[in-house]
Amino acid sequence: IDHIDGLADPRGYCRKLYRRMQAVRPDQPPLVWVEKILAPFESLRTDWLVDGTTGYDFMDEASGVLHDPAGEEPLTALWVEHTGRSGHFEDEAREARRQILRDNLASELNATAAALKRVASRDLVTRDFTLTALRRSLVEVLVHFPLYRIYISTGGRNAEDKRILDWALAGARRTIRAADRPLLDLLDGWLGGEPPRALAPALRRERLSAAVRFQQLSAPVAAKSVEDTAFYRYGRLISRNEVGSDPARFAVTPGGFHGAARARAKNFPRALLATATHDHKRGEDVRARLAVLSEIPEEWAAAVQRWTRLNSQLRKELEDGAAPGMSAQLMLYQTLVGAWPLGLSPEDEEGVNAFLERVVAWQEKALREAKRRTEWAVPNAEYEAACRDFVFACMAADRASHLREEIASFAGRLALPGAVNGLAQTLLRCAAPGVPDLYQGTEFWDLSLVDPDNRTPVDFPARMAALEAGEAPEALLGHWRDGRVKQAILARCLAMRAAHPAVFAAGDYLPLTVEGPQAAHVLAFARVHKEGVVIAVATRLPTALMGQAELPLVPVAEWGGTELVLPRHIVAKRWRDGLTGAMLEGDRLPLSDVLSRLPVALLEVG
Repeated sequence: IDHIDGLADPRGYCRKLYRRMQAVRPDQPPLVWVEKILAPFESLRTDWLVDGTTGYDFMDEASGVLHDPAGEEPLTALWVEHTGRSGHFEDEAREARRQILRDNLASELNATAAALKRVASRDLVTRDFTLTALRRSLVEVLVHFPLYRIYISTGGRNAEDKRILDWALAGARRTIRAADRPLLDLLDGWLGGEPPRALAPALRRERLSAAVRFQQLSAPVAAKSVEDTAFYRYGRLISRNEVGSDPARFAVTPGGFHGAARARAKNFPRALLATATHDHKRGEDVRARLAVLSEIPEEWAAAVQRWTRLNSQLRKELEDGAAPGMSAQLMLYQTLVGAWPLGLSPEDEEGVNAFLERVVAWQEKALREAKRRTEWAVPNAEYEAACRDFVFACMAADRASHLREEIASFAGRLALPGAVNGLAQTLLRCAAPGVPDLYQGTEFWDLSLVDPDNRTPVDFPARMAALEAGEAPEALLGHWRDGRVKQAILARCLAMRAAHPAVFAAGDYLPLTVEGPQAAHVLAFARVHKEGVVIAVATRLPTALMGQAELPLVPVAEWGGTELVLPRHIVAKRWRDGLTGAMLEGDRLPLSDVLSRLPVALLEVG
């Protein structure tokens, strides 16, 4: 179900749909997924009779766990130093919410305020509050609203919804005019604080109507202000500016990943697991590559400082300031190194120009979505042209600074550990609780940008030929740039799912312990069922371990002394890697054996 939060009653709709589907096919359990953007602290409601979300929450977790939390402070400092903007994403989001309510959703805001005015008019104590005051108060609540929406019913708000609205009201009290503060307490009561079922019928209808209006406004405010505006203004590390993610959460810890996976196994074992969609801001392997910047923030900062200095004379002075702005410039550099095609030589003029055309198309959309100096409704042609010219000028082949070569070289620096991340992400999607969802074309590396770049035709014959060749993943690792190794790992993961359907469909999720000097560089878990056990092992944060490696594989010697420790109740002692066929023995498995051929492993009882 697309845009579930746009419905007046998502719960009622989902439950009705489930029962009607069940009546049509009583022998087959209905499958219902909802497109729902969850905040990091939010869970999908378990009483909707759905199988889970379409996978944006997993996309955030799988990407976030590949980011190094240690990079947050230096990358935040870099952003603040160069842009003069706040280092806190919440500040950008609140500013964007005000703008969207003022410029884009003013009619919807007025309609919601009018519905609340009708509620106020039914009480002698509140009827003199003006529509203008109600509108001001409503704006403050929506500016501080921390997620898409709550779900008010005739019974009022549940504990979770109360917590969310309390959060928004607390924020509103800090910024609202003193004279309007009493209205916040009234809004608290009108928006489910006083259960509508306890009211007279006419007042109950007015309250529920106002609540529906509020909820159907808060969702598009979140979508348009956060995903479609603030994501294009805040560029500390744009791999975290993704649908389903909160850029304020720089990384996801292994414990956080495990906790989310266990909850999904318990509540929504058939949820979809996505890592790319038609709506993503950048391809799954662009995010995987940019995640490497979290591991080398000082190196990235030095490069950015050099590039901004070299390119300062290329910026064009306009009436409203230099073009491009520094925020746009920092996001541009990340895009160039993140999406630089594998195998593209900086000397390939035709290839580089084709890539830059994709980049400037992304840039135009990004600038307009940011809504600062240009926007879709009123494009600033002069500013956009200056920004486009900047891209081609700084990447010109005849520049004495050789910036094009530096960009290509830095992209190459990220490519190997980025590929390790991409393969880890592929394994996690196939082995974690849920149903892996593969977006078209992402069997090979996905270095796409925002739509329409991620909706271009896919070379399916090439993918079919590679699949039919059936080469082993470790044999393809030497040709990793062509993407066939990713497809081969994906194919073998899916074969493992087919061989162990009960384990993957209903198996418990068990985080596994890794001991040794490189324990922080591994994510491991088991899927445990009475019919079998499967163990997934993925390399994470690989950059410091790569050394002079020429393949996306941590050298075996780096894993010395690091072991995967199996719990006592997993009694099997012989294991077979379903990706390589390698055999392993014991209940303490050396990572130098487990990850000797590939950066990931998927073990079954041998």
